[in-house]
Amino acid sequence: MNLAISVEKLSKAYQLGEFSTGTISQDVQRWWMLKRGKEDPFLKIGEANNRTSKGESNIVWSLKDIDFKVEQGDSVGIIGRNGAGKSTLLKLLSQVTSPTSGSIKVNGRIASLLEVGTGFHPELSGRENIFLNGAILGMRKKEIQRQFDEIVDFSGVERYIDTPVKRYSSGMYVRLAFAVAAHLESEILIVDEVLAVGDAEFQKKCLGKMNDMSTSHGRTLLFVSHNMTAINSLCRTGIYLQNGELVKSGEANEVINYYLSTSTEVATKKRWDLETSPGDEVARLLEVKLTDTHGNDIDSIDFYQGAIMECTYTILKSGYNPAPNVHIFNQKGDYILISGPLKSQIHNKQGTYTVRMKIPSHYLNEGRYIVGVALSTIIPQVIHFYEQEALIVDVLEDMEQRDTDYRGNIPGIVRSILDWEFEAKN
Repeated sequence: MNLAISVEKLSKAYQLGEFSTGTISQDVQRWWMLKRGKEDPFLKIGEANNRTSKGESNIVWSLKDIDFKVEQGDSVGIIGRNGAGKSTLLKLLSQVTSPTSGSIKVNGRIASLLEVGTGFHPELSGRENIFLNGAILGMRKKEIQRQFDEIVDFSGVERYIDTPVKRYSSGMYVRLAFAVAAHLESEILIVDEVLAVGDAEFQKKCLGKMNDMSTSHGRTLLFVSHNMTAINSLCRTGIYLQNGELVKSGEANEVINYYLSTSTEVATKKRWDLETSPGDEVARLLEVKLTDTHGNDIDSIDFYQGAIMECTYTILKSGYNPAPNVHIFNQKGDYILISGPLKSQIHNKQGTYTVRMKIPSHYLNEGRYIVGVALSTIIPQVIHFYEQEALIVDVLEDMEQRDTDYRGNIPGIVRSILDWEFEAKN
């Protein structure tokens, strides 16, 4: 078996708050152990990375004792909820950060697409960054030149190739970054969920390219995504992380089904204080909840009644035009819809605002849905916050109200009442 990646007892800990141990003698002991290449003796008191509960330790294990192997040419989907340790794992594999303990063995060059702008120098042009990334991968100038035209054509940013990338929108950034990572001659490609920034057409193009690289060119692929459909169609094997621990690995379809059946818990109300809330210096998310049409909190959506999705946020800084928007997915990660208010309804002055979006009756079919909440300015393009799993809700149907004789499961995503007309022909 030819291995591309071998990971043994891999762990990564982060210390919250003060970095000192509290005493000079322990600080010296930590320094001496790390200098000798030993494990930090004061990290063993930490706890798992569970974002849903407040821990008592100031040390959090983002990953804890991870073991897995990836064969050359394999395509691996890494799944799990936000905070599970997926991005930390990719950063360790890409050598962006170092492990606290454990080992990583890699056979081949790695090209990574982790975050928008990772590996790009903002002052350099797109052309210069292509050559810079190739040089970092150890490629010769002639090798990069041979691939240059294909990279530019795939990215679709030819008009701006000699413009400093700091002028690019986030979508252009991702287009060029993916094109570089996909076309430069590395044996292993690592892709985080940054493809969500691009438009649907480009995402489809990227998924097709990754599938071609894995099946036709024998390159090893590690792919992180919340879209279970993309993972299932693209990846042969899967890894499921939960609170920094490896819960299950194996065939992609089996891992996905296990994840969907065990990981998703209903959450119809979330609240943050200003210091810990999602957001930036412009705006922050304070509360998201589900109510009925009378404003009462509810824990599921009645198919025949509908519901209200209520979001409260605060604008801290003027000069932007932040618009709230809601993203609804099914359990497999398929986009169901994106919705936002009219331009005339948007507020841009400092203050706290509550917006309500009505989910009509006879609309979403029975099932479980993930609701993401975002606040973004279009010009200039800035995402102030995007809480991808703000709510997880069930749509339930009372069979006694169903106006047909059929009592089984009705397939589909939406179940709108459409106009029907009957005409009798004699």
